[in-house]
Amino acid sequence: VQLQACGGGLAQAGGSLRLSCAASLRSFGVYSVGWFRQAPGEERLFVAHITGRLGITTYRDSVKGWFTIARDENTVYLQMNNLQPEDTAVYYCAANRGNSRDWRAQNYWGKGTQVTVSS
Repeated sequence: VQLQACGGGLAQAGGSLRLSCAASLRSFGVYSVGWFRQAPGEERLFVAHITGRLGITTYRDSVKGWFTIARDENTVYLQMNNLQPEDTAVYYCAANRGNSRDWRAQNYWGKGTQVTVSS
C-alpha cells in the first residue's frame, strides 16, 4: 500500500485545513486508517481513526467536535476546524488490516505533512 498525505500548511488560530491521504491499492477499503501527529521532540500521537468496511470513527479527546475523519474509495480525509497552536505538528496517515489505533501497529505509512498554526 502506498499512501500519500497532503494538505498541510499554515493556518491562523481558529482556522481550518483539510488533509488528504490517497492510497494506491484496489482493496484499500478493508484497511483501517489513522491520522497521527508528531511535534518536535515529542512522541507520535493518535489523532483520529476510521475503520474499513463500517467506517467507525474515533478521535483523541482534544480534537473531538473539531476534527472529522472520513473516507471514500481511495482517500481518507481529515477536516480540521478551529485549529490551535498546539495542533502544530507533522501529520501522518497510516493504514493497517486490523483496527489498531496504536502507531506502532500500523503496517503502512504516508510521508508526513506539516501543519503550522499561528496564534
